[in-house]
Amino acid sequence: MNKKFYSLLALLVAASLALAACGGAAGGGEEAAVKACQVTDVGGIDDKSFNATAYKGVTDAVDQLGIEGAYLESQEQADYETNINAFLEQGCDLIITVGFLLGDATYAAADANPDQKFTIVDYPNSDPPKANLVGLLFATDQAAFLAGYVAAGSTQTGTVGTFGGLQIPPVTAFMDGFFYGVQYYNEQNGTDVQVLGWDPSTQTGLFTGNFESTDDGRTFGENLMDEGADIIMPVAGPVGLGTAAAAQERGNTWIIGVDTDWTVSAPDYADIVLTSVLKNMDVAVLAQIQSVVDGTFAGGTNYFGTLENDGVGIAGEFADMQSALDEIRAGIIAGDIQTAPAQ
Repeated sequence: MNKKFYSLLALLVAASLALAACGGAAGGGEEAAVKACQVTDVGGIDDKSFNATAYKGVTDAVDQLGIEGAYLESQEQADYETNINAFLEQGCDLIITVGFLLGDATYAAADANPDQKFTIVDYPNSDPPKANLVGLLFATDQAAFLAGYVAAGSTQTGTVGTFGGLQIPPVTAFMDGFFYGVQYYNEQNGTDVQVLGWDPSTQTGLFTGNFESTDDGRTFGENLMDEGADIIMPVAGPVGLGTAAAAQERGNTWIIGVDTDWTVSAPDYADIVLTSVLKNMDVAVLAQIQSVVDGTFAGGTNYFGTLENDGVGIAGEFADMQSALDEIRAGIIAGDIQTAPAQ
């Protein structure tokens, strides 16, 4: 009996040492990687716009930080809560939701799951702020102001246009800045460039009602071109690609991209892209993932991307206007130039 006992004991010790050498059954001695999980808005992960730009922050974190990344696509608004709940069950370290329309679902999930870290693009953490949530906000009106100035200085017809997907603050902020940038050019240069599609004073304008239909983008673009616009800024995610296609076919029309540099994200239209209003969501998302990895995640706060911290900007160089644009940028940062309606 003693011989059997000691033989069994020897086997258990050997097994224990072997397991220790391997670092245990889970992880092979390596600490489990942080998992960052993104829920997209409608339009999908490949929208070449805000969903794709935000997810670039996740893929950059995979490459640079060695984390695990995942996403779920929302086909309709009813998917928001379902997708968030799916990621809650998967044990994600950070859940990233993209878009103003996901605000209510994200806020409710953060409230019900105080130990889960969340970050959301285009929705403030407020009323009251949640300690496990960071809002990622962007002063796109500042960058769009610069694009409006460039448009007014580049138009040959004296008419430019814009339209949005839905009339929500993250969309109208672009349109506000664009309008005010055109007006500033007029004031500084004695011109009278007209803006079609948006009036900040009445908050009325053109909206497709969606972020998916490139057919709508084509129709709205054609209508604006028929009214004389030779530069158009569609603020509607992939809908704007329909506008770009129509502009390329029609000729003599420039497109202003939004969210990302369209010469990179939509290279088929690079020859008609005048500039793009950059909303550097990828950088902001990467920074939040880094904070989870580092243990410095600052829930209960908001990040605000501006011209000053390079959270927003415009793409391209404009030799004949660069000096003016540099002065305008400084004036916006200093608070001396209005880029949106007074609150």
